[in-house]
Amino acid sequence: MDLKLEAVVLPVSDVNRAKAFYEKAGFRLDLDKAANEDWRGVQLTPPGSECSIIFGKGVTSATPGSAQCLYLVVSDIEQARAGLIDRGIEVSEIFHDADFFYHGHEDGEITHRLQGQQRLAGPRPERASYGSFATFSDPDGNGWVLQEITQRLPGR
Repeated sequence: MDLKLEAVVLPVSDVNRAKAFYEKAGFRLDLDKAANEDWRGVQLTPPGSECSIIFGKGVTSATPGSAQCLYLVVSDIEQARAGLIDRGIEVSEIFHDADFFYHGHEDGEITHRLQGQQRLAGPRPERASYGSFATFSDPDGNGWVLQEITQRLPGR
């Protein structure tokens, strides 16, 4: 049986500001519905994704900006970064890790979870899949990671 991730709930403080940000980033608006003055849901989908994001008023009690390590897979990290910048989104420089990568994400920025791990500037040498990254955050600090994957591991 397939289990497919359909949606991720993001905690935001200002629904209109978040909606404007994600539309500016190129996400498709799927739904903006208010049931009453205490509940409003907004759903948007990143280009090419089957999984959406949902946020709104009364949707979650999580602290705004507490969603971290939201990965967006891209086939060309340089093109994806440039496209977001062209849309007015602030994106980190492209980087890769010196060795094995395993990241946390705090305050809109990737942090290394292995002692002594180093971040190096630019894409992974030879553009190896799963190895090049860039980050950005929404206005509340929910943290996103662009990860370049040109060839998937078997079974994916």
